Amino acid sequence: MSDAPPSRPDIRLFPITAEGSTNAPEAGRPPEFADIVAQTVALYERRGYNPPWIGYVAAEGNRSVGATGFVGSPSGGEVELAYFTFPGGEGRGVATAMAQELMSRARAESEERPAFIAHTLPTRGASTAILGKLGFELIGSLDHAEDGVVWKWRKPLP
Repeated sequence: MSDAPPSRPDIRLFPITAEGSTNAPEAGRPPEFADIVAQTVALYERRGYNPPWIGYVAAEGNRSVGATGFVGSPSGGEVELAYFTFPGGEGRGVATAMAQELMSRARAESEERPAFIAHTLPTRGASTAILGKLGFELIGSLDHAEDGVVWKWRKPLP
């Protein structure tokens, strides 16, 4: 039996365009895929489309395993990230890998250095555990205009 940590899934991110297209692999798209893309396009309509601060489909090999992205462009020195794992990807490090790749991409593609934030349901669970692993700190509760009461998490700048 090995004590080595499990390997991180090899995740690639594919941009979702303002028109709702993506170059993500077509073979492994789950039923939720079209809904996530449509919700992302609706978010663009509310918040704007400004690459790299957009949504992405995450693929592992030739299979779409989730979606991640920024909820909008940086504002007030912060940028919010979000992620969603498709069924079958839970508990394997997929969400953690998506968030890490998203943050790396933001640092590489932008001169801006905003702090990363995320919002979760106000209860401990998988998403809060992921944020903790990534070095996010729980700031507190807030009444979000679209989601109601949520917890706000922030990753301090290095």
